[in-house]
Amino acid sequence: MAVPAKSLRVSDIHDTASLFERYSTEEIRQVERRVRSEIEHKKEELRQMVGERYRDLIEAADTIADMRLCADKVVSSVQEMFEYCTRIKPSATGRAAAPSARRNQVQQQSQEKFYSMAVQIKLLLTMPEKIWSALESSHYLYATQMYLLCCHIHSLLQLDSSRSHYSPVLARFPILVRQVTAGHFRSSILHESKTLLKGRAVSDQAIAEALCSIILLEDSSPRQALADFLLARKSAIQQLLNQPQHGAGIKAQVCSLVELLATTMYQAQAVFYTPSHGKAPDSTLTCGLLFTTLESITNESAAEKGITVLKEEVKSESWFKYLPPSIVNFQPSLRTLAHPITHDYLRDTLQQWINMCKDDIKMGIGNLLIYVKSMKGLAAIRDAVWELLTSESIYQNWKTVCCRLLEKPFSFWEDFLQQLFLDRLQALTKEGVESISSSSKQLLISALQELQTKNTRAATIKPVEFEYNVAAYLWSESNNDLLPDTAWVSVNNRSHFVKSGLSMKAQALTLCVQSFCSALDSKLKVKLDDLIMYLPPADTAVKDNVNSYSSSQLQNSAFDRYADNAKVEAMLQTQCLSCVHYILNCVRAELKMAEGRLQNCTYSPTDCNLNAVLFMARLCQSIGELCPHLKQCILGKSSGNDLVCELRPVKRLGKEKLQEVKPAQAKWQEIKDQLLQQSTRAYGIWNTAISKALVSHFTKTLHSRSTGAILSTATSWDEIEIQEETEAGNSVTSKIRLPVQPSWNVQSLLFHLCQEINRVGGHALPKVTLQELLKACLNEVLSGYETLCSMTPDKADSAFPLTQNRALQLLFDLRYLVSILTVRIDEVKSSRNQQEPRVQSVVDTLESYIDPFDLDVFTPHLNNNLSKLSQRTSVLFGLLTGTEKNYTNRSTIFNSQEPHNILPLASSQIRFGLLPLSMARSRKPKSTTRASEVKKQMLPMLTAEDESMKPGALFHQLAAFQDDETSSSSASSLFKLGWLSSMTK
Repeated sequence: MAVPAKSLRVSDIHDTASLFERYSTEEIRQVERRVRSEIEHKKEELRQMVGERYRDLIEAADTIADMRLCADKVVSSVQEMFEYCTRIKPSATGRAAAPSARRNQVQQQSQEKFYSMAVQIKLLLTMPEKIWSALESSHYLYATQMYLLCCHIHSLLQLDSSRSHYSPVLARFPILVRQVTAGHFRSSILHESKTLLKGRAVSDQAIAEALCSIILLEDSSPRQALADFLLARKSAIQQLLNQPQHGAGIKAQVCSLVELLATTMYQAQAVFYTPSHGKAPDSTLTCGLLFTTLESITNESAAEKGITVLKEEVKSESWFKYLPPSIVNFQPSLRTLAHPITHDYLRDTLQQWINMCKDDIKMGIGNLLIYVKSMKGLAAIRDAVWELLTSESIYQNWKTVCCRLLEKPFSFWEDFLQQLFLDRLQALTKEGVESISSSSKQLLISALQELQTKNTRAATIKPVEFEYNVAAYLWSESNNDLLPDTAWVSVNNRSHFVKSGLSMKAQALTLCVQSFCSALDSKLKVKLDDLIMYLPPADTAVKDNVNSYSSSQLQNSAFDRYADNAKVEAMLQTQCLSCVHYILNCVRAELKMAEGRLQNCTYSPTDCNLNAVLFMARLCQSIGELCPHLKQCILGKSSGNDLVCELRPVKRLGKEKLQEVKPAQAKWQEIKDQLLQQSTRAYGIWNTAISKALVSHFTKTLHSRSTGAILSTATSWDEIEIQEETEAGNSVTSKIRLPVQPSWNVQSLLFHLCQEINRVGGHALPKVTLQELLKACLNEVLSGYETLCSMTPDKADSAFPLTQNRALQLLFDLRYLVSILTVRIDEVKSSRNQQEPRVQSVVDTLESYIDPFDLDVFTPHLNNNLSKLSQRTSVLFGLLTGTEKNYTNRSTIFNSQEPHNILPLASSQIRFGLLPLSMARSRKPKSTTRASEVKKQMLPMLTAEDESMKPGALFHQLAAFQDDETSSSSASSLFKLGWLSSMTK
């Protein structure tokens, strides 16, 4: 059966004719293609085999030919020796004795010459082993001497094949062809010697011997050796700087670099420096090793003393006696004399090398310090460098070496590393504070977004809810209201970094404000703790200057590692100031946008924009207190003790004095002023919105022209009996009706104003903010009254005139509002003549609608009602009146002997202040005498300590004072039931 064409192998094809009988034309073509492919494949294999083995075949053929030639020469040499021996057979015994002796002498000389040549050949054959052993044991100078001796023997035996004449020794000993080609020894010795120069843990003698080897092999001068030494060290520096970085290994790299530089200076002094003529060399420091080593191996007198290359071999081997004296006493020689290097040339060369290496070192170490991400790591590297340079091996003779080589002091830290560390410190500080600034901005934006969201779900979150209503936060209870150690740690002994929840509530600092300040302070604490690692520890600081050690410590150290404290603290101070300015700029931008949104919006207590403004106001107000580490960053670790003081004028008690204010404290005060200014601006936006919103509703009711609206705001009046004397001299009793309460819209205005102040934490509002709010409200109220007076027509021409009763009520309301909303100062006495012109103008307009005779009768009683009303509502509207508004008799002149209107409390209790007590005022103008008597009665009660401290004495005094006031028909006291009943009207 025929095999298929695809399975047919080439080896099975024996007859091509049979293929045409078995297969078709297409199958035959497939077989043909497969055969041709196999042929090409075999050809390619043959080419590769010939190409790979051709060199081996040629070398084998050459070796075979050399072996045949060598065998032929050996055979011919043996034949020549046989013939020579047959020719030199002894002659006849009858020859003369004289020629025989001469032949014996010639034979002995020839034998000695033969032995000498044989020993030289033997020595030449053992030289490579000795040279390699010396290289392996790092004895490069000995290897150089052996190499030079080998070259000397090579020249004596005339083995230089490059010469034209025939070398019989080389012809008889072909193996010397490879032994005498010692060129590779020279390159190996030079390479190993120059490699040794790069090492930092190499002895001075080894460096000197390596340099001597280079000088002998290259026929160079000591100056060239100095250049080779410095170039090798520069290459070692570059190699050290280009090593891969492994984090903690950076400290080891920097220390290795510093050690290499210091070792280079010491070895340059030990190897190249020679003392001046006439000056005794210093026994503590070795110098001139290069020249002493060269002299010991090249001086001819050394051979006379037995200092030769083959000294040990001469003693140990007996056949070395056949060596000629030129080999036994061989000493290497220099083509030129090795003159000592002058001090000027050595100084200039080293200074040039230092300047050349400085750029590489700065760039390399700068790249290394990029991988150091903390000031603690920089401090560790600096301390390691300080410990290395302060070690006894380097610091002990460092000044002497620098004075000899450079003729000036030289410090690696100050000239190479100090500025690099400062630049890295500045970069780290800038990166860290910029990160704090950006994160603070994001935190501020996120907090404002939560406060400005209109989603009702946000109001259910406690921190956001407390921002809407600070009063709810003040009266809420939490676990951190009291600190765990409150019972046994007093306030004076408590750290200012620890704040209790009650102290935060006392300052109306909400959770959002605390969270922001806590986040900012914690980040600043991390940065400050990292910076402190670079500064000196507290136990080594000096009181007057924390940046300096004692004089003994500075004298025993290579450099002052804490000399940059002022610069480091100034870097942190500058960056922290920029951080605060960045936050202030963000707050300004947010306040500007919020102010624009509030201009065209209707006021609402839960207005998101207004709450955001209040949050920024509280934030700017509290950053200085809740971020103690910010203050520490700006003032410095030692609160700026080492900073230069400035003089700033300060006024005290009316006298201008010069007080010393440190620059850091001045900057901190400036930052606090800017924060307070921004807080005041934010509160000002809130003041404007509150005053316009509340007074607008008041003025709308005030300007109402309907009878129902006027009656809806009316309150009950009081009936007062008065006695008048007629023309006949009789007494007539009559009743008058006067207002005793303000209108309901006035009470509503003041109540809502107190409510809004209480909602934002009125007890912690700055006094300036509260005064500005009262001033804004008073201006809006006066504008409303001025508009009312301008709108009121004449009685004869109007269908709805302004009656006398309404004018009385409006006058009473205005005077009451002025008394509540007017900002008083303790030193300034308020009187009618000192009222503002706008108030006086409105009062005059309203009084024009009242009969002049009635006005004269009504005015004393109206003033009395107004005074009693102010006393009754002083607690209800206490957020508006404040502690500075004590309603005393204006006619009474205050002196230092009068009792204050305060009640003394128990002397053992210090948690609460003095309780305000309103003074009573008499209705009659003749009550001045009675008031003085009352004060004379109060004075013994307040000063008699033994009586007032008894149990129940306080209430006995109040009861006695109340009875006395009732009998004298004076005004009701603060503690009467009538005062409480009047509050409910």
